[in-house]
Amino acid sequence: MKVLTQEEFDQLRKDIIEVIEEDAYGWKVARLTNGSFLKFFRTKRLISSAVLYPYAKRFSRNASKLKELGFETVSVINLYKIKDPNRDIVHYQPLHGETLRNIAKVQNNGLSNDLIKQLGSFIAELHEKGVYFRSLHLGNVVLTKTGTLGLIDISDMKFYSKLSTSQKIRNFRHMFRYKKDANLLTEKCSSAFIDGYFSSLNNNDYQVIYTKFFQLLQPTRQ
Repeated sequence: MKVLTQEEFDQLRKDIIEVIEEDAYGWKVARLTNGSFLKFFRTKRLISSAVLYPYAKRFSRNASKLKELGFETVSVINLYKIKDPNRDIVHYQPLHGETLRNIAKVQNNGLSNDLIKQLGSFIAELHEKGVYFRSLHLGNVVLTKTGTLGLIDISDMKFYSKLSTSQKIRNFRHMFRYKKDANLLTEKCSSAFIDGYFSSLNNNDYQVIYTKFFQLLQPTRQ
């Protein structure tokens, strides 16, 4: 991780043409003139695992690991650290395409059954390869220009040799916290999502996940 001087950071900052996301503490994501992005991380507590293993390094590790497993995601260019303000920064090339959430907004009827089925298969592949993505939602899944699905905003992720049934169910709970996303999967496309997911699942926990899946969907129908 390269430590930038104030002069180097000021020069990098000159190339920012749009702040994509920010909060009360400052910038979180910014786009540069060449189309690449900067993602800013702050350490929220003095005593934190992020001090020893910065979020920027986790982001970079996750990108590399996803690609090793055959998934499409962002491409990290470099990692930086600045002292004022105290931030770790990831410089990366984006994954080109449209998020499923944006596609659903543009299309009056939401997502097509084929795309929902593809999403189900995609999540099953993540689970089968041991990827536990806590930030799994339609805003972080991208339909690329080649028609495949990939992931963005990949900071909060863990990798296992195999996910347990309870981990898979817990991952769905994270996804269904977003009511609009859950509604897209329950209105007309739930069977397509289920078909896509379970047709790509290679183990024997079909019945347990299937039952829990429908229990998770119930609150969104009220």
